[in-house]
This record gives sequence, C-alpha cells and structure tokens, in this order.
Amino acid sequence: MPFLGNSPPRNFESLPSVQEFSGDGSVTVFTLTTSVSSSQSILVSVDGVIQEAGDSYTVTSGTTLTFSGAPSSNSGNNIFVVYLGKTATTITPALENKGTFKAGSIFRTNIQTLSTSVTILASENAQVTGPLTVASGITVTVEDGGRLVVT
Repeated sequence: MPFLGNSPPRNFESLPSVQEFSGDGSVTVFTLTTSVSSSQSILVSVDGVIQEAGDSYTVTSGTTLTFSGAPSSNSGNNIFVVYLGKTATTITPALENKGTFKAGSIFRTNIQTLSTSVTILASENAQVTGPLTVASGITVTVEDGGRLVVT
C-alpha cells in the first residue's frame, strides 16, 4: 500500500540521547546509562572539546566509559556524551498474542477460548474472529466509547 512521508521503522527505535557528567580532575571512569557496542557509538565532549575515541576514551563492557586522563574539574556538568544513531530493540509478544500462521502466512489462526479477563478501553477498537468461547469466571468489559466486533 503506498504512503506519503518517511518509511515506517522496521522495529521500535528511540532517538539519540545525551548524558552529562561532572569531571573532578581525578576520576577517569564513568558509567553510561545506555549500553553501546563500541567507543565509536558515542561522541564525547569535555569542556566543549570533542574527544577522540580510542585515544582520549574507551568503552568497555558496553557501559564503562574510561578516559585516558582525568577530565578537568569545572563548575557544573562539563562532560557530555551523545549517543549516536538510533537504538533498535526487539520486542517479542507473549505467545497468546502472537497467533499462528498457515499457508505461507496467508491465514492467521487464533485460539477459540478466552481464558483471561479483558477490558476494551473507551479509546480502543477490538476485533476477534469467532466462534469465541469465554471461559467460566472470565469477564469481557467494553467501556463506553470502546468497540468490540466479533466476526
């Protein structure tokens, strides 16, 4: 199906972020909040001067930022770490949410018995292909404004 604009992402992505540290003239090791694959995955600035990966700093174990010399002591945060690019992650849905596929993914099959209570919120639409059996003691709630279609 054609669309206008940017191509949709192939997986869940987050925008690059920045982390700040304060140098004290003696500490050389800092802990990153986001794991990176190499020293080249970040851009590091100390007192406004871009540092060279491998010479001025290295990253080990994905989150340990180590400077070859202690960054200067300055008022406030004087070390900036910019995470380059987008971080892609994979999310695996729970088995009961996956469904199964047959005939080369042309047919999607689902279980026929609902065994977990569910609420369709006022801001949601939901669809299920029947027949559908609701197990004993299980409730299906559709809030006012929500919609549930059984086909």
